Amino acid sequence: MSRRPPAAILACTVALALSAGASACGTNPNVRVRRLENGRLQVDGPLAGPFKTTEELAATGCELMTRQGGASAGPAGSEYCALNYYAPDEDAFYLSYLSDFRDRADTREAKTCSMPELLNDPERVNAIITGGDHTHPHNPRFSAADLSGNWHPTRAVSPRSGRVLQRELYVFHKRGDAPCTAYSFNYATRIVTALRNGQWVPIGQVYDDRGNIRMFEGMGWHIE
Repeated sequence: MSRRPPAAILACTVALALSAGASACGTNPNVRVRRLENGRLQVDGPLAGPFKTTEELAATGCELMTRQGGASAGPAGSEYCALNYYAPDEDAFYLSYLSDFRDRADTREAKTCSMPELLNDPERVNAIITGGDHTHPHNPRFSAADLSGNWHPTRAVSPRSGRVLQRELYVFHKRGDAPCTAYSFNYATRIVTALRNGQWVPIGQVYDDRGNIRMFEGMGWHIE
């Protein structure tokens, strides 16, 4: 995903405007996104969940999103985007339906997707958006553009429990029979983590606004 996430997002607001009668986009029933009159993208939810941890969400989301058409097709493939969100009344995380809106055609790698800004989940009107997901059909790593992005605010607080939620961006990749890889970029700490054996493992930290990353000793993008 080459575009930066929205500079400002109403993370505690579930937008319901213009949602009545909305249907899945195209022929993929997992793609349920619309562009509102104000130009912002709104996605329905949930596609998957509830999950008690973000590790569970990422593992399921990785397998689910990389199975979509073109998501694992290499340089000619397409990206999909989704939102992660937290339901305070359930103390659980959810994955939204998908967006396949395109920012542009990237001639170097793959088509890119536009991250939705708003969520439509009428059963969870106090949901808190905790970040976004996207697939990489061409490689498992974050791009420099991914790691130079910002999401404001980088943290959200659940009014019910006082739990502090740090917003993150996930990237998912799968080729053939290889394991599905999931990485997370924490907008608050700028730490990049890899999902390995069901746990988030810190592997590096972004140290500037150009998306350059310093890997921690002994760590890399691939499982050793």
